[in-house]
Amino acid sequence: MRTALAASLAISLFGAERTFELAGRITPELGASVSLHGATTAFAGSTLADAHGRFRFPGLLPASYTLIVFVPARGEIRRTLDVGPGTANEKGRVEIEVAFDDARATPDPGTVSARNLSIPESAQSEYRRAQKVLGKRDTAKAIEHLKRAVEIAPQFAQAWNNLGTIAYHQQRFPDAAAYFQRALAADPSAYEPLVNLGGVLINLGNLDEAYTFNLNAVLRRPNDPLSNSQFGMTYLGLGKLQLAEKYLLEARRLDPAHFSHPQLLLAEIYLREKRFAESAAQMEEFLKHHPDWPDAPKMRATIAKLKRIS
Repeated sequence: MRTALAASLAISLFGAERTFELAGRITPELGASVSLHGATTAFAGSTLADAHGRFRFPGLLPASYTLIVFVPARGEIRRTLDVGPGTANEKGRVEIEVAFDDARATPDPGTVSARNLSIPESAQSEYRRAQKVLGKRDTAKAIEHLKRAVEIAPQFAQAWNNLGTIAYHQQRFPDAAAYFQRALAADPSAYEPLVNLGGVLINLGNLDEAYTFNLNAVLRRPNDPLSNSQFGMTYLGLGKLQLAEKYLLEARRLDPAHFSHPQLLLAEIYLREKRFAESAAQMEEFLKHHPDWPDAPKMRATIAKLKRIS
């Protein structure tokens, strides 16, 4: 089970404790494993789609999530979604349809690496326990299980990466970077710690090193919105606005609701370039995908101002 990581600061979008249900359907109807990960908080859940491609995740707190649909021998599709009052119906249900497109799916390698085969069952068991308690939002217990997993099997890259994402969500950025580095040392071919390290290095202000990791990530997975968004962020931090725009536009195209919020970064670029109408348009699109954004009223006022001066 894998967790993507936003390169922007993890922000709690909602404060209410009301829970919601995610009800989804895969088209065409496919048998698939479906997992859900917190994009801004530590959460993990998994289920199987039924014969009609339907699945559900009840009891979700309002937040931004990454949905992963995996079909054996074909690959996986990822999609970002917000769960909250602005996206739910009157029954508190968020209903989505996920189109499984082989052309956009990350291919299934179809083989298990020798490194994974070397992980003892006792370490795998600790990892599974960590995922289970993350589904109950018990982060402290999940950390305990993951640390036991890597004590048993220091080569367990997936567990190191999971420790890194939790540290990131807790804004312990130096710890997160160290965990991702341990994951890459354990498995240099692993993608998740590569792209995650590229993200946390942006937060740490190490843009030159972030550039190297984010370049490698976007070359390895050019259809990943996270790698494109982070590469765009890196260029933005380096003051290379045209290159930043190129990769942020691609991230937006690949996943318009992505948790790294490419529209806000594009809006910043266009403000710097005095392209006020385009900046307003990006903000409007952002609010369409994130209707529960806490600063939505302030953003709408900014949009109105930009439209007046454009």
